[in-house]
Amino acid sequence: MIAVVGVNSPLPHAGHPKITARRSNTEVVMSPHFPDIRTLAVHAGENPDPVTRASSPNLVMSTTFIADPATVFSVEGLDAEAPYIYSRWGNPTVDQLEKKLAALEGAEAAVAFGSGMAAITALFLHILSHGDHVIVSDITYAAASELCRDFLPRFGIEVTRVDLSDLDGLQAAIRPHTKLVYAETPCNPILRLTDIAEVARITHAAGVKLAVDSTFATPLASRPSELGADYVIHSLTKYLGGHGDAVGGAVLGLAADLADLRKKTAIRAGGVLSPFNAWLILRGIATFPLRMRAHEEGALAVARYLESHPKVSRVIYPGLASHPQHELAQRQMRNFSGMLTFQVKDGPDAAGVLAEHLKIIHYAVSLGHHRSLVFYLKTADLLESSFQLTPRQESSYRDFAGDGIFRLSVGIEAPQDLIDDLDQALAWLP
Repeated sequence: MIAVVGVNSPLPHAGHPKITARRSNTEVVMSPHFPDIRTLAVHAGENPDPVTRASSPNLVMSTTFIADPATVFSVEGLDAEAPYIYSRWGNPTVDQLEKKLAALEGAEAAVAFGSGMAAITALFLHILSHGDHVIVSDITYAAASELCRDFLPRFGIEVTRVDLSDLDGLQAAIRPHTKLVYAETPCNPILRLTDIAEVARITHAAGVKLAVDSTFATPLASRPSELGADYVIHSLTKYLGGHGDAVGGAVLGLAADLADLRKKTAIRAGGVLSPFNAWLILRGIATFPLRMRAHEEGALAVARYLESHPKVSRVIYPGLASHPQHELAQRQMRNFSGMLTFQVKDGPDAAGVLAEHLKIIHYAVSLGHHRSLVFYLKTADLLESSFQLTPRQESSYRDFAGDGIFRLSVGIEAPQDLIDDLDQALAWLP
């Protein structure tokens, strides 16, 4: 009933085995003559229901399924051909989403989770054990940073934070017991980039696995597995879901690795995705490539406007020539996404002004939604609450963020309307 439709796209990527349906006797594979990612976003992982002939994906909310009397009541008996038994173990709607994600990312397989943080946590707990060492980007999503600061050390896992744009610093940080390097590019919130191919070269030479959180980039911009990453993480809450109404996460990689992750960690720890959220995210992904092009178009127009505004002191956007790593962005990203940051004088006071006077852009956290969102991030607060940085790392952070930044997630509204909204709100600043 569930099938993969195509694994190709116009983005160059390494070949990989054909992905077949899990727990299904039906397999539909799209001809390689239909490679466009727009087609994959609509059709991958889906097949019309053979009973009802429904064209859209089914929403299967059942927690349990009729079992064969010979069924073994243990996850140890679960394999790729096992029938559905219990929704924590596997669900038809979630399966469809996982196959669509794998096709978009050019990966062999995906495991969906209840949130991006559930995906990150599961990956860490699956790979790392007492006595192991993990290298983590010194700037990464705040909750992931706090997990590495407060949670992993309690279990005897040593964490080293490294500016992963500094390849010599990465090389020096690797130890005999290093098991994982965890990167995020562009990193949240300052939009600093990591050269995935070079980091993969260094980590693999040392026998270390590489995981890349590619939430900001999305599969339309970068496919980290093509550049050497062993695992790719996405917060489905953001661009892939795209509508701000469903929380989810995913880990992607080789089928054998993810079968082990699913069985030994995801199912047992229980951080699985709700079928309803999976269905919402499936719906969102259908328009994902179209939205990403609109996000990029709007972000580039807004970034250029802000860069020319007399009350804006700095703009960071990978698509601008002024980005410190613009050359890397051009080489590694096929879409510059919709995230940008900007700085103004007296940021905390300006946050109050913008929150009061913006009419289209919402003053709110999160990102990647169809509507535009902006939020002020004070450097001192983040350094105290989320990041533990050396003086050199703090200096690198401030090179991008100063004393604070407005993080703006540009939606799919008309760019000129967003510019007009910012223009009238910024006019209230002294």
